[in-house]
Amino acid sequence: MDGNFSAAVVLSAALLCAAVPSSAAFLEPYDLLYDNGVQAFYNNDYENVVRYMEGALSSYRDVRRTKVRCRLRCQDQHPFEESFSDLRFFDVVLRRGACMNKCIEEKVGTQSVHKVSEDVVQDFNRRIPYNYLQLAYQKLKQPDKAAAAAHTYFQANPEHVEMGQDLEQYKDLQGVEEEHFVDREARPHQHSFTAAVRLYDKGDYEGAIVLFEEALLEYYKADVDCRALCQGPQRFEGHDHLRYRYSLHELVSDHFTQVLHCEHECVRDLATRPGRLSPMENYLPLHYDYLQFAYFKVDMLEEALQCALTYLLFHKGEEFMTDNVEHYREVLGRDAKPREKAAWYLRRHKQELELLLTGSKIMGVEFSEGNYWSSTGGRDDSNRIPSGTDGWMEYVPISEKKNITDAAPQLLKEGGPLLYDSVQLVQNSVALNGTQRVLLDHVISEEECAELRNLAYAVTIAGDGYRGRMSPHTPNEKFEGATVLKTLQYGYEGRVPMGSARLFYDTSERARRIIESYFMLNSTLHFSYTHLVCRTAITGQQDHRNDLSHPIHADNCLLDPDANECWKEPPAYTYRDYSALLYLNGDFEGGEFIFTEMDAKTVTASVKPRCGRMVGFSSGGENPHGVKAVTSGQRCAVALWFTLDPLYRELERLQADEVILALDAQSVWGQGLNINPKDEL
Repeated sequence: MDGNFSAAVVLSAALLCAAVPSSAAFLEPYDLLYDNGVQAFYNNDYENVVRYMEGALSSYRDVRRTKVRCRLRCQDQHPFEESFSDLRFFDVVLRRGACMNKCIEEKVGTQSVHKVSEDVVQDFNRRIPYNYLQLAYQKLKQPDKAAAAAHTYFQANPEHVEMGQDLEQYKDLQGVEEEHFVDREARPHQHSFTAAVRLYDKGDYEGAIVLFEEALLEYYKADVDCRALCQGPQRFEGHDHLRYRYSLHELVSDHFTQVLHCEHECVRDLATRPGRLSPMENYLPLHYDYLQFAYFKVDMLEEALQCALTYLLFHKGEEFMTDNVEHYREVLGRDAKPREKAAWYLRRHKQELELLLTGSKIMGVEFSEGNYWSSTGGRDDSNRIPSGTDGWMEYVPISEKKNITDAAPQLLKEGGPLLYDSVQLVQNSVALNGTQRVLLDHVISEEECAELRNLAYAVTIAGDGYRGRMSPHTPNEKFEGATVLKTLQYGYEGRVPMGSARLFYDTSERARRIIESYFMLNSTLHFSYTHLVCRTAITGQQDHRNDLSHPIHADNCLLDPDANECWKEPPAYTYRDYSALLYLNGDFEGGEFIFTEMDAKTVTASVKPRCGRMVGFSSGGENPHGVKAVTSGQRCAVALWFTLDPLYRELERLQADEVILALDAQSVWGQGLNINPKDEL
């Protein structure tokens, strides 16, 4: 073959993609449909909102399915031989590329092949189209479809308190049934796993086995799709390709390493539920742990032994499972083998890790392996739902919820040192008429406030947060925000001063240390989410306002004012333990922060924002709070939520920590920020 290889082969392969049938029914670009839907929304044309948004979602799904199908088909049509020369290798690469281009363009068309903007991609990842859809369906008097859209959006945005309140209202509307609260974007492997855990917890082991096995099948299918999607364009931070001087093999190695890293990270992607950046620990091995016990309970010991041995592939020598294996062997009188699918999957994962470590060393790119199969996410007993699955649970009516907010995680204290000389205690819990509340002044200086306000203006205008659009909380204000990692990235790219981005990071860390110290916590307080936010009153929409800038809510439970209860259950952020708001200005009208009783009406304390003022409080039902309407000007603050559970640490914060370490080591300037696109919000 190689002796007869000629330039004609390369040319013919490259020209294959030109033969696209003229009769092909191309998809409309989903970003264009999405933009038309947004415009229709602001024109109050709700029928076209539905038409364009549903079309955009359908096109988005079709594009992804097409890319997966074409890439897998072309891999099968043009396989690598076990032994081949450089020319044969590139022959296959070129033929695969031509095959994929032709296959994808037959379905998608050249008009949709262009790179969609990062803002649009992130909106679809965050399910923003469903927010527009639920409002449109509501206006069109279709509450069943509105409920489904709202529920789908809320699964990925559980911090959106107003959407949670809308869901509670939908359940009382005529024509809306429990089955309408479905997640239209549910991932089959996660859905089956959650349903299996429910049956397992009820003691229905036969039903649980069926669903766990189904979850495994769907998991391995999803893994294939995830890896196929990694074969798209990669980012080469810090490279100017107009002056690119790397050799062919260095360039191929660089690109291959990034693709391989993306594929290797599919284990994290598949274990991450909507709205979270951190994966559920031990996710895949847990399937085999549950199955071994469920098979034991239905007296299918050979299958139980096989699943127990499979679990030990991930956690070699674990004492509890090793004891189970010995028991099964003794009763059966024979041995078994682990499941080959899992053994192959794990072998490939280890081989990828070896290649990535080698590649990172050769190419000078930092790489660290995430421990996604940690034993901490284990099944302690036959009735335990594993940690992290709660956020996947479907919508549960309030009537079926249980109030568990009374369980205090630790002895409540306050009055610890404020750590910084400038910080002044203004009011404690007693003065604020509640528990676990504090008001502080001079947390940062006037100059730092001004710098952070300028930063907020520059970053939010660039399209972070809600892309400068109308607030999700009230139509009378505009809401904009920025995260720490995104701000550091803008600093590196030169869009904002790096010193200002660093100030945002340092300020949030100062706030965390103050809250941890003042409330005398006996364990480390971790970041759960950090947001630089501004709310701006919209001119001409302030007359006769009777709404709030942010309605009364609690941060880690679902507030039920009628029952004077707060239900600490999903989809609330149940793992949040403390919250804080650090204000950057006071030159606006309205916008007071208020604490209330659980009735969401009786105000117990009111805080007027000003530069350097911070209010901190525990995140439970003991501290319902909200924000009065901002009727003039712009109100800016750093909003912070904290957790005592390291499992729920903010992944973006951990990445920001790495960036800061790199900056301090003065090594980031030559390498660029190595940020995996899957990690971005």
